[in-house]
Amino acid sequence: MPKNYLLIYSEQLATDIELMCQNIKAPSNTLFQIRKSSSSVYANIREANYGQSRSDMLSKFEIALKECSETEGWLQLLFNTSVIDEYTYKKHRNLCGRIRKILISSCKTLKEKI
Repeated sequence: MPKNYLLIYSEQLATDIELMCQNIKAPSNTLFQIRKSSSSVYANIREANYGQSRSDMLSKFEIALKECSETEGWLQLLFNTSVIDEYTYKKHRNLCGRIRKILISSCKTLKEKI
């Protein structure tokens, strides 16, 4: 069975963000929001794998894409306010970028099949 890199990367993102949040000092709302958005990427991708239809799968992927963008925004804010260093910022941002590219491609393919 081929590896589902989208699922692997999204699980890694949610896990990494959770671990990062446990080790940084930032406003509680910011930590809540980045945890929520990164875990939503993972949850929606998992749900999409059991979509009731291609349209349902597309909807879940599109939500995951928005949540991925939101996660990147929170990472940017944490970096801009010196809560996280450049290495941590780029590591998580690059993982978001990988996920985003796969999601965009998957959404395009699904739209062609609907």
